[in-house]
Amino acid sequence: MPDFTDNLRPGQPDGPTTLARERQQSNIATEELGKHLLASDGFLERQARILPIIQKEPLFSKDQQQNLSRPERFKLGVARAKLLRRMRDAHKWSYLEYQMAEYLVDDVSPYFLHMEMFITTIREQANEEQRAYWLPLTESWKIIGAYAQTELGHGSNVRGLELEARWDGRTKEFILHSPTLTASKWWNGSLGRLANHTIVVAQLLLPDPSSPGQYVSHGPHPFIVQVRDMKTHQPLDGIVVGDIGPKYGYITMDNAYMLFNQFRIPHSAMLSRYSNVDPNTGVYTKPEQPALIYGSLTYVRANMVHRARLVLARAVTIAVRYSSVRRQFQDRDGDKKGPEMSVLDYPTVQIRILPLLATTFALHYTGLAMQAVYQNARQDIEKGNFNSLAHMHSMSSGLKSLCTILAADGIETCRRAMGGHGFGGGSGLIQINSDYLSKPTVEGDNWMITQQVAAYLIKKMTAAAKSPDTAGIDETEDKFKEFIRNKRRSGSEQQTYNILNSDLDIVKSFERRATAMAYDAYEQRVIKKQNWNSLLIQLHKLSRAQSESIIVTTFFGALSNDKTLSTPIKTVLWDCFRLFALYSMENESFEFFRSTAVAQADLNNLASRVQDLMARIRPHAVKLVDSWMIPDYLLDSALGRHDGRVYEDLFNRAHRLNPLNRITFNPNYWEDEIVKGSGDNGGSILSKL
Repeated sequence: MPDFTDNLRPGQPDGPTTLARERQQSNIATEELGKHLLASDGFLERQARILPIIQKEPLFSKDQQQNLSRPERFKLGVARAKLLRRMRDAHKWSYLEYQMAEYLVDDVSPYFLHMEMFITTIREQANEEQRAYWLPLTESWKIIGAYAQTELGHGSNVRGLELEARWDGRTKEFILHSPTLTASKWWNGSLGRLANHTIVVAQLLLPDPSSPGQYVSHGPHPFIVQVRDMKTHQPLDGIVVGDIGPKYGYITMDNAYMLFNQFRIPHSAMLSRYSNVDPNTGVYTKPEQPALIYGSLTYVRANMVHRARLVLARAVTIAVRYSSVRRQFQDRDGDKKGPEMSVLDYPTVQIRILPLLATTFALHYTGLAMQAVYQNARQDIEKGNFNSLAHMHSMSSGLKSLCTILAADGIETCRRAMGGHGFGGGSGLIQINSDYLSKPTVEGDNWMITQQVAAYLIKKMTAAAKSPDTAGIDETEDKFKEFIRNKRRSGSEQQTYNILNSDLDIVKSFERRATAMAYDAYEQRVIKKQNWNSLLIQLHKLSRAQSESIIVTTFFGALSNDKTLSTPIKTVLWDCFRLFALYSMENESFEFFRSTAVAQADLNNLASRVQDLMARIRPHAVKLVDSWMIPDYLLDSALGRHDGRVYEDLFNRAHRLNPLNRITFNPNYWEDEIVKGSGDNGGSILSKL
């Protein structure tokens, strides 16, 4: 009902006025920067065309979704996913257009693993005959698939998986069996309630020729398995499968548990592009490169690196706009009767938000570079050339670890920087925060997978140390050999870099730090024979140093090679480059000092330089986040609205949209009735427990 609040307005200056002033004070062209970031592959055109189509559908309204229970939310997720798939057919959307629709709706689709992992694994791991049979079924959604690798007892340690795939030479079948409770498949998305097929990763067990009746494991291999009846959708005999229950996030995803009891699958179920079991002799042909078995994981990791930029950009957009509108306290050294200060003008807020703003651009260029490396490596692999596989695997592992940490921690930092309202439902961060929290863990725990980066770098340093005076086989070896030669000539002291006056020297300092840490790890592991586990913390730091070096180098290269951006934009982006690099350096200053990359005097000046850079970026902050072109529909945030109507929207959500305010409760503790006038003594809620 209308009431007197309908005519109330926020105190002045209001949000629209404030954001208008913010945009007027910056000379950068938002549209130009937005096109630079997102127009090259048609992203912005697709967004502009598909957004109004999505907004017209009542099923995609976001007004009440936070108030739904988990079963209701999952039903909504399934309904939305089905409608999106039908809309894809109706509008004849390409896969990229369909992805855009999913991006805007912003639900993790219950069909996500079908598209992201199931089809990809078949495309990459199946032989030609298997591809010809399965891909038409999967790409047309005649069957719905998932990817079941992680188990209750093992996640990151893929070689430790317990599910067995035992070869029966008499029937030419594999027998899938879960010998222990911890062999239960676990966390497998799209499988709990929806998928009827799945890729199952299991230990391949073949008869031991030297010991009759015994079996030898040949490691984990992928199999394609039907798990539910195509008519009744009930699990097949010998399979127990279901949803694991509530989680921190991904409320619309049916993460599964699944066990097998002597379940037989045909010989053709084993994906056999790189390895095979001869159906007549039982002879095993192993893959030329064992790491190929993890190809699907590498694909997902590369995508996670690429997508981190837009996830963090959403949180930073909300934080920058809200902290520009929000005002608290007068300047202590200014006019006591003057206006309250914009929260974003406080250095204690800037230091939390503006380095993250710079990080969004760093992640953008890094994501593009990671995609290029992945695509080039896949082309090489398709031709039978595996030379780039190790580099791709190392780079994707290290960047997945670092980029998802930067984004996940950044979302939470933005939430905290916005004070009390950041904790509320109108922040726009509840779902993105809880959903993205999984990323540092899934597809390889972020601490564990950094070992793969360290192992790769130690191997490279070992090769460089054996012949430091010859040319390396790649850029990494060349850098390592140059470092060893310089170390041999000058001892422990090497040239320091002028990081406060040279952008190139910033890049070189990050390279030096990573290379020096790789050499230290090589010395400890190869020369001194240190136990691997005793080095794990050091190796994790090495991976982060290497990944930060990649990000800084990529950011520098993108700006140096660009010939299209106008001078005002280029100037601000260079400041963002310096802020990201020097803020990161300040946080790890001891490593830069220890590697002799940066002099102590320069390290001492980093804090003041970072603050100077924030002051230079501050006037452009709102326009910089505007350049990500994130529509209000996707943000779903009162705090981050493009028009700045923060307080009007917050009040509307609380006063008019909150269904709890339409219920009158009985507050008397001595009466069992819960809802006033209902006569319900609590039985309705008790029945749901």
